[in-house]
This record gives sequence, structure tokens and C-alpha cells, in this order.
Amino acid sequence: MADLKDLLQSADWKAEKHVPVIDVKDALKKGEFNKITVTVGKEIAHPNTTEHHIRWIEVYFHADGEKFPYQLGKFEFSAHGESVQGPNTSTVFTHSEASCSFKTDKPGMVLAVSYCNIHGLWQSSKKITVE
Repeated sequence: MADLKDLLQSADWKAEKHVPVIDVKDALKKGEFNKITVTVGKEIAHPNTTEHHIRWIEVYFHADGEKFPYQLGKFEFSAHGESVQGPNTSTVFTHSEASCSFKTDKPGMVLAVSYCNIHGLWQSSKKITVE
């Protein structure tokens, strides 16, 4: 039986369409809310069809010196062209991009995980400082 950590894949997001791309400032101001946007398929478009799509993105913040990360948000994407007429017959599609804002007084790591219904779990991270 595999551990969850063994199932998380990562790669350079400029060359792999499944990797969640984290857009947040490198240096945050203490006590101020900062926006994070996570996109799957930023450089190379990821398909969004009934058969192949990103189901969800989760975003965490792991503050330096703390044992566990904080979940900042979980974002589910539900419209992938399916309808009662069959696969890919709808004109309604969601785009796998999510945004939230958070504040912290500690530096740490923003972590993102995404789930592709065909290719599984993908992760990325970005170190931030606090001024």
C-alpha cells in the first residue's frame, strides 16, 4: 500500500501542465492580507473536458517553526462540459484557477495540491518572507 506522499507528483510548471502555479508576493507585509492565486495549466493549457479535467485545488500555508500547515482553501471545479445530452455537449466549463487572501506574521511556505482525474495528484510550493 502506498503512502499519500508517494503519490504526489511535481515538476517544472513551465513544462508540465498539471503542476499548480502559485502566484503570491515573495515578501509579505506583516499583518496585511495578501492575495494568492493558484492556476493549473498556466504556461501549458490543461484540458477541461468531461473525460480529462482538474477536479480541485487545495492551498496551505506552513509557517516556519510550526509542525502542521494551515489550510487556506479548497476549491472544487464542477463544470467540465458534461450534460444530460452526454459528454462535452455543454458550453459551460470552469477554469482551474483559485484565489484567496491571507495574512501572517511568520515566514513560511505556501503549498498547493491539485487533482487531475486522469493523472492524479500534483504539488508545488513557494517560500515567502515577512517584513
